[in-house]
Amino acid sequence: MKRKDKNKSKARAGEITKKASDKSTDKTSAKSTAKATAKSTDSAAEKSTDKTQDKAPKLVGFAAFKAQVWEYSKAIAFALFLALTIRSFVIQAFHIPSGSMIPTFLEGDRVMVTKFVYGVRNPFTNNVLFKTGLPKRGDVVIFRYPLEPEVDFVKRVIGLPGEKIQIIRGKIFINDQPIDDPHGHYDNPYITGSARDYGPSIVPDESYFMMGDNRDYSNDSRSWGTVHISFLRGKAWRLYWSWDTLGEDRSFFQRLRKERLWKKIE
Repeated sequence: MKRKDKNKSKARAGEITKKASDKSTDKTSAKSTAKATAKSTDSAAEKSTDKTQDKAPKLVGFAAFKAQVWEYSKAIAFALFLALTIRSFVIQAFHIPSGSMIPTFLEGDRVMVTKFVYGVRNPFTNNVLFKTGLPKRGDVVIFRYPLEPEVDFVKRVIGLPGEKIQIIRGKIFINDQPIDDPHGHYDNPYITGSARDYGPSIVPDESYFMMGDNRDYSNDSRSWGTVHISFLRGKAWRLYWSWDTLGEDRSFFQRLRKERLWKKIE
C-alpha cells in the first residue's frame, strides 16, 4: 500500500511539474510572439514612412530656386518694413552740413532725432495723426525749411505761439521781458549794436520762432519768419557720429571727434 501511495504521489508531482513547464513555455512563447509582432509593426511603420517620404514632392531646378527667392524676399520685405517704420515714427538720422548751430553742432556731426516727441505723423505728408507733445523753449528741433520744404533745417526754439518777440542789441525779450539765453553766441566783430536788433513781432498760432545758436551766422526766423507746427520733423536727441570735415590729409582717428560721440543734445 505504501508503495502504491508513493507511486501515486510521484505521478501527481510529475503532472504538476509538467503543467508548470507547459505554462512557462506558453509565457515564453507569448513574449516571443509579442516581440516579433512589435518588430514587425515597427518595420512596417518605417517602410510606410519611407514610402511617404518617397512620395513627397521634392523641389528641384527652377522650383527650388523660386522657393528660395521667395523666402529671401519675405525676409528682406520684413526688414525694409521694420526700417521704414522706425525711420518714420521713432528715430531718424540727420547730417549737420553747416555751422549755424556752433557750438551745439559742428559741421560733420550726425544726430539722431526722435520723431514721436511732437506727435505721430503721416510719413508721406508729415501731417500730425495725433499729438504727443509740443515744443518748448530751448528745444533743438529738425524742421522743413518753409521756403524750400524739401530741405531740412536744425534750429533752437526761441518763441512760442502767441508770444511777442523782440531782440535789442542781441538781447532777447519775450512779451517785453528779457530771458536767459545761455546757448546764443555772437562772434562776428563786424556786427554790433543795432545790427543785431529784431522786431517786435507776434508769433502766429501753431508756429514757432527759431534761431541758430551761432547767431551772427544763422539763417533763421529773423530772416524768413516762423515755422508752422506741420513742418516739424522731430527733436534732436544725441550725436551718433562726429567727423571733422577739414584736414583731409589727417588720419581717420585724428578726424574722428571721439569726445562728441553719443553726446546728448541740450
